[in-house]
Amino acid sequence: MNSQRLLERFLRYVKIDTKADPSAATYPSSPGQLELGRLVREELESIGAASIQLDEHGILVATIPANVNHDVPVVAFNSHFDTSPEASGKNVQPQVIENYAGGDITLSGAPDKVISVADNPELNELIGSTLITTDGTTLLGGDDKAGIAIIMEMAESLLENTEIPHGEIRLLFTCDEEIGHGVDHVDVDSLGAVACYTVDGGGAGMVDVETFSGDGITITIKGVNIHPSIGKDRMVNALRAAGKVLDRLPTEVSPERTDGRDGFIHPYTIQGGVDEVRIDVIIRSFDTPVLQDYAQQIQEICEAVADETETTIDMNHFKQYRNLGDGLKADPRIVDLAIQAHKKLGLDVRQTIIRGGTDGSGLTEKGLPTPNLSSGQHNQHSPLEWACLDEMEQACRVATEIVKLWAEA
Repeated sequence: MNSQRLLERFLRYVKIDTKADPSAATYPSSPGQLELGRLVREELESIGAASIQLDEHGILVATIPANVNHDVPVVAFNSHFDTSPEASGKNVQPQVIENYAGGDITLSGAPDKVISVADNPELNELIGSTLITTDGTTLLGGDDKAGIAIIMEMAESLLENTEIPHGEIRLLFTCDEEIGHGVDHVDVDSLGAVACYTVDGGGAGMVDVETFSGDGITITIKGVNIHPSIGKDRMVNALRAAGKVLDRLPTEVSPERTDGRDGFIHPYTIQGGVDEVRIDVIIRSFDTPVLQDYAQQIQEICEAVADETETTIDMNHFKQYRNLGDGLKADPRIVDLAIQAHKKLGLDVRQTIIRGGTDGSGLTEKGLPTPNLSSGQHNQHSPLEWACLDEMEQACRVATEIVKLWAEA
């Protein structure tokens, strides 16, 4: 593995704006994802990968051929091109801090923004490491360009070091993961893999074996608008009804009040006026049937408010993703080998859960069991985002050890 090459890859990738756009009618939702896909395709061609395909949806698939004579199951690795819509991904100016000396990090483009040790205690364990931050005006894009760089460095290293035994490896790069559409156009059967690993997790030494199950709910409230001067007994204000709905959503199961294995109900956008208001809500739980309970609570609130306010309230409840832990039970080897890989390298490892979803959720539901691996990301979706090169290097070693273990299994 080449540490400098890994860093240069990462810096190259984060400078391309691939911010996902949830309001777009196209797939992928932003042109930068296609631009990054073309760049990675060129790099795959230059390192000698095989069967490289970049389709019209921006999904990129490639193969690292096996170098052993015996049969080995095909294993895949996945990361995504897009970055979060929650902060700007344009004109990213990554800042490289070599031999981190400790202490808070003030960001050069926005001195009021500080990556503090108090909020990031893991920094105390990374003295002497190489860190990459934003300048404070954009996100960094480590989620998931760190994963792309790690997978690409692993691939090139395996092609250079032919003495490392491995079976056929499939590389899968997706689009629009951040807005819940990462695997919409992935043909799992054509991958031919028995296992996949998303490289999209925080820090180091974690194997994520569960995600939330997630659904979305859209609440549409219709009132009657008329000039307020003649509104008596005629106006029906959808905004007032929306306020009642929001006030009655249970705060004890909100993101502000929950952690660990707790689920939540989270209204996250509201738009409209007197005549019509739309409220977007996400519901999350590690226990999938609980989602229906949450939806029923919201439905009952909407019905009560509609009766009280003489508005019409429609609720659209739709599926988003499911807990990948349900599918991982089908083949325990997949997680076991990831754990073994860390231990063989003398690394600490723990099985963890994600209070969110990944492409692994969708791939697992489609029949390809896919736990999630660490990739050196920290403070994702924020101008305070940072990544650790040393942890990215560790992720490369772990991924390489995983394919060796599959070849030996």
